Amino acid sequence: MKASLLYRITAVILVLFALGHTLGFSQSDPKWGIDSLLGAMRTTRFDADGFHRTYWDFYIALGYSVGLFLLFSAVLAWQLGGLPAAMLARLRLVTWALPVCFVALTAVSAMHLFLIPIGFAAVVTICLALAAWLATREAGGA
Repeated sequence: MKASLLYRITAVILVLFALGHTLGFSQSDPKWGIDSLLGAMRTTRFDADGFHRTYWDFYIALGYSVGLFLLFSAVLAWQLGGLPAAMLARLRLVTWALPVCFVALTAVSAMHLFLIPIGFAAVVTICLALAAWLATREAGGA
């Protein structure tokens, strides 16, 4: 398998991850028994650096920020998939920084989330690390 194909596959997986996260992060199951907590998060207002906000505002902002990060990662992976091996060799810091970032995301997911985001983060990590390794190999280890 070539690095370019693996980057493109990873980009598609990242788009699915972003869509799932963005559509699902603010959902809750009534069986969890957190309706009163969610109500408090939505209605308790406070001043934050001159803005009148709720904790729900912060929660929603962070959730959408993660979705945007995942979409940006998809765009970056897609772009990396279109570059020749010589250019990927020159971008070695980028090609390895991306999987390192997803190693950390996988760890955070494993500590605080559940199987679906853990699985997506782990698969993306593996794909990106393998693509970076293949890119290095295709460039002759330069």
